[in-house]
Amino acid sequence: MMRILLPEGWPRPSGYSNGVVAEGRMVFVAGQVGWDATQTIRSDDFVEQVRQALENSLAVLAEAGAGPDHLVRIVWYVTDTQDYLGRLKELGQVYWEVVGKHYPAMTLVEVSALIEPGAKVEIETTAVIPLGIDRGPMPSSDTT
Repeated sequence: MMRILLPEGWPRPSGYSNGVVAEGRMVFVAGQVGWDATQTIRSDDFVEQVRQALENSLAVLAEAGAGPDHLVRIVWYVTDTQDYLGRLKELGQVYWEVVGKHYPAMTLVEVSALIEPGAKVEIETTAVIPLGIDRGPMPSSDTT
């Protein structure tokens, strides 16, 4: 069960939620940058890096049996807020294509640099899989 939190009298935000309450199995995904499965950043374009970072995050979530509808929080780390603000329409389109029209709590943070050379965005996600929902067995994990 997931419920969007909107204090009385507050305007409904566009493209995110102020808060989410959820009960279930929590999944924490480390920050994902816009690289492919070989850990190569293939594009210098901010929007394309966002697309890849979101796809990477969803791939990790899938390993736990979670999907985009289980996201409760997204934190975006960007090296230039103007890259984000200047391309909101394109970013919205990419978000809808990859995540859908599900808007968890979100935060955007501008940082001076990211650890991976060439990365312009890093996206960290948290999801909650409701109790009783089973999207199949989780694969065995590496416990090293």
